[in-house]
Amino acid sequence: MRLLSGSTRIAGVIGWPVAHSRSPRLHGAWLNRHEIDGSYIPLPVAPPDFVAVVRALARAGFAGANVTLPHKQAAFAVCDHIAPSAQRAGAVNTLVFGEAGITGSNTDGYGFIENLRAHGVNPGAGPALVLGAGGAARAITAALQEAGARVSLCNRTAERGAALAAHLPPAQVLPWAQREAALGDFALLVNTTTLGMEGADPLEMDLARASPGLTVADIVYAPLITPLLAEAASRKLKAVEGLGMLLHQAVPGFAAWFGVTPVVDAALYGLVAG
Repeated sequence: MRLLSGSTRIAGVIGWPVAHSRSPRLHGAWLNRHEIDGSYIPLPVAPPDFVAVVRALARAGFAGANVTLPHKQAAFAVCDHIAPSAQRAGAVNTLVFGEAGITGSNTDGYGFIENLRAHGVNPGAGPALVLGAGGAARAITAALQEAGARVSLCNRTAERGAALAAHLPPAQVLPWAQREAALGDFALLVNTTTLGMEGADPLEMDLARASPGLTVADIVYAPLITPLLAEAASRKLKAVEGLGMLLHQAVPGFAAWFGVTPVVDAALYGLVAG
């Protein structure tokens, strides 16, 4: 049993709500594995209180925090220093508190790319179609572009898709109605929306016109195998689930807060998925 002391390093995840987050289980597993005098806790914070709570946590000696919905853009505004990853994504999901103030970064794109590679997928091997235009779409599009992929964005609200493409040139825009017909032109399909998540509306996406080499990735991890991934598997397409992205995106924050760079492996995957 790991005991805490007066020198315990503390981090957490800030969201509203946050009870569903698997991050405490994930970071707790790493803390136990490395026998670190640290703790990682859920922090339910309503949007009107976000800025005051973050500044109070920094003053109270917290090492930092992850930021999840609906706070990622508010986190961008509260930072004293912004890493290039967050500048491109326009949102922050990782805060590090230090003597120089609050530093914000975005590890969503890193986590997505590392998860692709863990599944044997080269993120820059061909053109990618990204569904959605929210914060995750921003981070993933930027990361795919940095890996060398040509990215097209497809969103139900055309104006949001066009705005994101303008923020991340040379991204292109594909009308939502053409998302299925155009699948043969892409090597990678990424769902960054909440469609297909437990309790959310389904994602209507017929993969019949997909090229045989298409990789289908979904950042949703509840359920672990979404209807989109199930259809991909039924058509013998490579399917990449979203839990691996969650695990990999957590690595940089843990290293910054607790001084150890952890490893994502099968044991960790099984623990967090259970």
